[in-house]
Amino acid sequence: MAALEPFVHPALFYGDEREYLAGTVSFIREGLEAGDPVAVAVPGDNLALIRDGLGADADAVRLLDMREAGRNPGRIIPGVLRAFADAQPADRRVRIIGEPIWAGRSDTEYPACVQHEALINAAFTGRAVSILCPYDTRRLAPQVIADAYATHPVVIRADAGPAAASEAYAPDDVVARYNEPLPLVADVPVFTYDADSLSQARHVATDIAAQLGLTGVRLQDLALVTAELTTNSVVHGGGSGVLRVWAEDRHVVCEVRDKGRLADPLAGRRPAPRDQRGGRGLLMVNLVADLVRVHTGVDGTTVRCWFAC
Repeated sequence: MAALEPFVHPALFYGDEREYLAGTVSFIREGLEAGDPVAVAVPGDNLALIRDGLGADADAVRLLDMREAGRNPGRIIPGVLRAFADAQPADRRVRIIGEPIWAGRSDTEYPACVQHEALINAAFTGRAVSILCPYDTRRLAPQVIADAYATHPVVIRADAGPAAASEAYAPDDVVARYNEPLPLVADVPVFTYDADSLSQARHVATDIAAQLGLTGVRLQDLALVTAELTTNSVVHGGGSGVLRVWAEDRHVVCEVRDKGRLADPLAGRRPAPRDQRGGRGLLMVNLVADLVRVHTGVDGTTVRCWFAC
């Protein structure tokens, strides 16, 4: 398939460690034999399996723990996939294994995960890149597996022979379906801001976050995210917005709502060209927050960011 299409994005469905290693190690070794740069970004336990399965060949592969590098699904395209692919020679096919969805991902995280998988296709169209995405059929819910058929043009069942086209492939539909409204959280103080109160908004957010237990660098990250999102509201979102900050499951959550509409689903997921002035605000938000959820529609946009305490 790599010979037919510049960009290849198969899902690998595996049922046990043997099938996992058979599918991933062969993909890596085929790339190494062809002289392709190869990266692997999977959860730590699976990373150890691949490292052991490769033996001495592991030294030729870029290995990343996806639980850390891809904690926020919104940072995977710019901070993991594009960061590796863009650094390689233009005349080489790049191979990457990316496993952004694993058992233990929360229901809160999942919509961002599946949107990420759908958006990979738009982010790499026309590029000589192969990205293999493993899915654990033993431990992931049936809906996750169904969504994988919709986000991957090619599927590989480790127990059932060669790759095949996915008849359910519909990535744009997935992005739209998981553009879910983010309901208001009860009993959370509201701060309304405009151009004259941006500085005050940042101080309100950090004061509340500090009271909720956020400290040090993470508190600075929240301040930076608040400044970027509220400024975007003023410049692009109708001139004003609403800020809320609260505690949730050992995280501090910062939310900004405004009247703007985010038309580009890849906004914040593309690395900015070095000579570009501005346009890095949402990218920065994705790179520093532990999770970012976005809902956008005719009535406005909500951006909700989580920071671990």
